Amino acid sequence: MEVRELKIPGCFEFTPRSFPDERGVFVSPYQEEPFVKAVGHPLRLAQSNHSRSRRGSVRGLHFADVPPGQAKYVYCPAGALLDVVVDIRAGSPTFGVWDAVRLDPVDFRAVYVPEGVGHAFVALQDDTVISYLCSTPYNPPAEHGITPVDPALALPWPTDIELLLSEKDTAAPSLAEAEQIGLLPRYDDCQARYRELRSLG
Repeated sequence: MEVRELKIPGCFEFTPRSFPDERGVFVSPYQEEPFVKAVGHPLRLAQSNHSRSRRGSVRGLHFADVPPGQAKYVYCPAGALLDVVVDIRAGSPTFGVWDAVRLDPVDFRAVYVPEGVGHAFVALQDDTVISYLCSTPYNPPAEHGITPVDPALALPWPTDIELLLSEKDTAAPSLAEAEQIGLLPRYDDCQARYRELRSLG
């Protein structure tokens, strides 16, 4: 398993070794040992999510209140997508920084999104599937969003694809608006949560 830290500290790309033969391919997108070595604690699995999207579908930019927050480990078993993480933690040294990774069933890369970091993706092909391993259950009152087309963020959405957004994501506030109304996770609260998870691990 190859591991690479992204531009946002605490976010990682994991690339597993795959084993193809005449029958197909075998791969382990999540492996605990390299994950713990990179992140500093095991991934608590409370829920797994699965979605299938048509080309151009954008889901995000989503995040959850911290504490406890919701960490995600995401990979793409079918199709292809551009996965985007954004540091939306108020007070963070990398506030507003984003990074992007192409996920597909060719390299089987996965991305770890820690608590407090915003997450979004766009499907690059029809019938694109994304799978999430989530550290906490879905909690609607604690779930929030930022518009993924915030011009100040200038996220790297493809210009040759018509983007399809939900009404909820379209109506979400910009990063600046979310900060102004106190919607964003606080960097200090996130760091305290990470320390707690490391101590429990």
